[in-house]
Amino acid sequence: MSYAKRRKILGIIETDNTFERANHRGREAWLGKCLHCNAHLWVGLDGEPISRATIEHILPKTAGGTEALSNLGLACARCNQGKGTRHDARYHRDARARELVERLLARRLARWRKPETDDAP
Repeated sequence: MSYAKRRKILGIIETDNTFERANHRGREAWLGKCLHCNAHLWVGLDGEPISRATIEHILPKTAGGTEALSNLGLACARCNQGKGTRHDARYHRDARARELVERLLARRLARWRKPETDDAP
């Protein structure tokens, strides 16, 4: 995984209050929750996913979503792939897809932890 991607994951972790340092098989790592299903996600202190953690673009890039931390979350691969397959392509014409995005944006905001180097979302 690229350095830039690991830095992005660490930025998401820094702004998601579900993530805390924990012991994973004898080494320190980040433990948090999937933005969708709240399953445990493990990420190394270097930003390398240990579990199947993926970067979720809440408002899809195809619908104008950006790389802003407030639009990014960590999700398990299953949830992220499911959203991408079932909802992202239909965002503009499917009210349920837009409702899902609104719920995820609200959940991300509720989990927001102000980063040490930035302002609120």
